[in-house]
Amino acid sequence: MVAELEYESVLCVKPDVSVYPILPRASNRGYRASDWKLDQSDWTGRLRITSNGKIAYIKFEDKVSGELFAQAPIEQYPGIAVETVTDSSCYFVIRIQDGTGHSAFIGIGSSDRDDAFDFNVSLQDHFKWVKQESEISKESQEMDNRPKLDLGFKEGQTIKLRVLLSPRLQGLGA
Repeated sequence: MVAELEYESVLCVKPDVSVYPILPRASNRGYRASDWKLDQSDWTGRLRITSNGKIAYIKFEDKVSGELFAQAPIEQYPGIAVETVTDSSCYFVIRIQDGTGHSAFIGIGSSDRDDAFDFNVSLQDHFKWVKQESEISKESQEMDNRPKLDLGFKEGQTIKLRVLLSPRLQGLGA
């Protein structure tokens, strides 16, 4: 039995994204980009959104070497792993994780609104696809579980066909 291979696909690439340290939330109100030091980012580099099966990954990479700085696995969107800030459409809060289960929240942003729009739409499209795939799979399983209709002929059963020809074709027959 051959296991189905999953491949990584690239959903979005943004060449210039800034990463900001953020303080933990003091209340239930959302994060605000104006609370960050937007003129002093901790890191700048390339952002790539990839998917492997149903999970999307936001990867922060060095622009030149491609070395991974951090990544955030996204299992659902919207969700806790990606949050919008309350005062701007260009900034987001991302929960990055290392391979050992430790996580941290960082702020990301770009000066270009189009980059933020592309980021948002890439995640929305991926999870819309995931939802459609699960619905199709569910419908397929339901179809398999239904009783099968036996429309074949039974032993000894026959049918008669009567073919009617139009008057123009009757004279052409053998």
